Amino acid sequence: MSALFGYLKKGFLSFRHYIHGTLSYFAVFLLVCVMSIAFLWPQIVITVNSGEGGVLYRRFFGTVTDKVFTEGLHLIYPWDTMYIYNGRIQTVLHDFDVLTNQGLPIHLSLAIRFRPEYEMLGLLHQQVGPDYINTIITPQVESVLRKRLSPYNPEDIYMNKNNILTQVVIEAMEELGQKYITANDVIIREIALPETIRQAIETKLTEEQREQAYVYRLQSEEKEAQRKRLEAEGIKDYQDTVSKTLSDKLLKWQGIQATVELAKSNNAKVVVIGSGDTGLPLILNTENNNKEAPRASVGKKTSSANRRPEPTTP
Repeated sequence: MSALFGYLKKGFLSFRHYIHGTLSYFAVFLLVCVMSIAFLWPQIVITVNSGEGGVLYRRFFGTVTDKVFTEGLHLIYPWDTMYIYNGRIQTVLHDFDVLTNQGLPIHLSLAIRFRPEYEMLGLLHQQVGPDYINTIITPQVESVLRKRLSPYNPEDIYMNKNNILTQVVIEAMEELGQKYITANDVIIREIALPETIRQAIETKLTEEQREQAYVYRLQSEEKEAQRKRLEAEGIKDYQDTVSKTLSDKLLKWQGIQATVELAKSNNAKVVVIGSGDTGLPLILNTENNNKEAPRASVGKKTSSANRRPEPTTP
């Protein structure tokens, strides 16, 4: 029993001696592991934020084109690389000059709204790379606008004649769609012409507007003259029609009817029946509406020359 106890004691002492001898090496190893993990943590643990997509490049196998790493936390080998792309709608401003068919420069200021096609991020990274804005988007749009606008003169471009700019913008958006990019809009913010050309175009437009206003006034006057001619013809036709049906007896009858209506009125008046050719009534004292109406005298008017003098009493 004592021999067994002595054997166990001897083994424990040997193990403790071994631990004391290797503890320093173990501590160094553990420290190296911790430092390695801390140093390689950004290359091992990758976070894809909201609205982003990741493309993995394997050092021994190349770019993974059939898979896009979505939002969240991903673990990769430290010798591989994860490229993060912004999948949201973005806007880039771009300015450049275009030469017209007359050799005059036109300065264009653009605002390009776009977003990369999420499912095609692997191919976009493999064929273009992270700097696709300066590699594809702005050069492609600039190339289309230069090629399509060069045959036109500055005035046509400045006035967007026949929707030139609209057609060019649509073509530029279609070109971007073939490069794994979805173009939402290409906005032309400003068209700057040389000062002399701009003033000449504005003067021409002002004169054209004045000419159009003058033509409009002439057309209005012609319509007014036509209306007056039609009105005069209508009045003439009316008078011709009425004159065929009028007679002296009818006019006298209308005069008698008017006299009767005036006699029935409550307004104060004096109605004297004329004795001329027409015999139409003469209306007097029509303004004294608030005074008591005198009697209307009906009879023929006699001249002072034919009136007999009354006899005088001696």
